[in-house]
Amino acid sequence: MVSEFNEKVTSRMLAIAQEKANTLKLKILYTCTVPGAYDMPIIIDSLLQKNDVDAIVTLGAIIKGQTKHDEVISHSAVQALTALSIKYQKPVSLGISGPGMQERHAYARIRPVAERAVEAVVKISNELKRIQK
Repeated sequence: MVSEFNEKVTSRMLAIAQEKANTLKLKILYTCTVPGAYDMPIIIDSLLQKNDVDAIVTLGAIIKGQTKHDEVISHSAVQALTALSIKYQKPVSLGISGPGMQERHAYARIRPVAERAVEAVVKISNELKRIQK
């Protein structure tokens, strides 16, 4: 799941996440785009209902503007993503950088955030399998 907002950052995040998933031999069934991080939950909810979806990787960049809008968006998105992960008992990783960061920080975080988001769903999936045996 990738946000179109701050597309110069998020398109690079997507490429790196896909590369990481390929390295880990993960199968990507769906690549969905939404206008912004705030818009992710409704599509994620639909995806998590599918039997062939084991996890969701989210990718986005919430850059600080002149107001606290970035904080509102990030808090809302994180709460919704967490609730969906718990509801469906499937990992939803937080590959959304921000809030409070400037554009240059977003560029610096592209690779580590994207790679960790992919790694997180693998680790959580493995742990869920282990404890559900």
